[in-house]
Amino acid sequence: MPENTPNNAPETDRPTARRDQESPSSSGPTTPAAAAPERRAREEVQRTAQGHHSKPETAGATHRVVIIGAGFGGLECARALARAPVEITLVDRHNHHLFQPLLYQVATAALSPGDIAWPVRSVFRRGRNVTVLMATVTGVDTEARLVRTAEGLALPYDTLVLATGATHSYFGRDEWARFAPGLKTIEDATAIRRRLLLAFERAELTEDPAERRRLLTFAVVGGGPTGVELAGAMVELARATIVGEFRRFDPRSARVVLIEAGPRLLPTLPKDLSTYAHHALERMGVQVLLGTRVTGVDASGVQCGEERIAASTIVWAAGVVASAAAAWVDAERDRAGRIKVAPDLSLPSHPEIFAVGDTAAVTDAKGRPVPGNAPAAKQMGRHAGRVIAARLAGRTDPRPFAYRHHGDLATIGRRAAVVSLDSIRLKGWLAWLFWGVAHIWYLIGFRSRVVVSFEWIWGYLTLQRGARLITRSSDARPEAIAPAEPAGASVPATIEAARRTA
Repeated sequence: MPENTPNNAPETDRPTARRDQESPSSSGPTTPAAAAPERRAREEVQRTAQGHHSKPETAGATHRVVIIGAGFGGLECARALARAPVEITLVDRHNHHLFQPLLYQVATAALSPGDIAWPVRSVFRRGRNVTVLMATVTGVDTEARLVRTAEGLALPYDTLVLATGATHSYFGRDEWARFAPGLKTIEDATAIRRRLLLAFERAELTEDPAERRRLLTFAVVGGGPTGVELAGAMVELARATIVGEFRRFDPRSARVVLIEAGPRLLPTLPKDLSTYAHHALERMGVQVLLGTRVTGVDASGVQCGEERIAASTIVWAAGVVASAAAAWVDAERDRAGRIKVAPDLSLPSHPEIFAVGDTAAVTDAKGRPVPGNAPAAKQMGRHAGRVIAARLAGRTDPRPFAYRHHGDLATIGRRAAVVSLDSIRLKGWLAWLFWGVAHIWYLIGFRSRVVVSFEWIWGYLTLQRGARLITRSSDARPEAIAPAEPAGASVPATIEAARRTA
């Protein structure tokens, strides 16, 4: 299907976007031909201010679709409407689409952010009916049919698609987020990468053995796919990539702890694959703690009941919660904050509003919750687009949404992964190859597929990672890896000692 890109149509033909407090102004005398568009624009602003956008569009007017979120669901919905008679406004607080399944590789320095992210505008360069706006949505006025943003915009819609995704869930302990970042954005990944690499650098400086042990301890909370992949990548970084690069300690002494409250890792996979993943991680050097609940997190480590794990870097991969979209539209939601939708993915109380991806609570044919992964989001976005197009064409809506499960996959490390495809189960090297091909397939653009493939091949052959950059952080969170002051040694003395040792 051809890619969609921003609209090149005249400004008056695009979806109206205005600032709430702006009033129309005149720039001087105009010709009669030019006055008509200006008059229509002024009337449109006045109608918006009076809240009359709850009325359907007039005959001949272009149907306005606003899509909030440029993730897998939002992009796929816009693509499904590529040839429909609609004007699409795609709103996201970032200017890029992110391939989240490989975000852990950015966090562990295997890939650079640009390898797994693409400017949304470039994705829709040729889509003449798509306008891309980088803005932060703050709410939806369902009566006036307006989407409001932090920048003061009020975007009118005839159909609204909520594809806002999910964020980290700390199970009521949001104060832990300051010390244990989750992994949902590029900013999250680069912050974790900074903490991880800086821990090794500071371990080279400290004279205190206890502080060095803390610096070289990394804790991952959550034994799902993200947690398993992060733990495996961390231990490979320490025990393969940077071996021989430090003079005052052996990086192979690093301790990676994977903490899971449940009885096994990867609970959505068959038990035999879960057991394989557990044993593979332990062979690599990861300490796996099952049936262990985290009861406290601070800048110096993790508390698990009576056990204290002193750690410099803590990553949260234990749970997610849907965005605030349900509150925007006052919709019924489940325990995770996802919107309960009708079979066609629209809201029962607002058929002009759709929810897709992690924003929607959907079950499959067997009554099981649809997983929050890329294939599910793409399928929902595509289905919502088809329903919208069918309604505009006067056709009967397509059949109810039916999720097609493409399988569960997780990589553990070099030549180790697990794959479950209905009755087919793979593990080890063959599963690792399958995992790699599947992820390359879902990347956007030929360049990204080539670059990521090359980086993986290079890393496999050389054990090196090319994105080991420590950059300054604008993060307001406390520096969790800051070492304690070594007793009896100043920082300059410590550095001088490092130089003598080197």
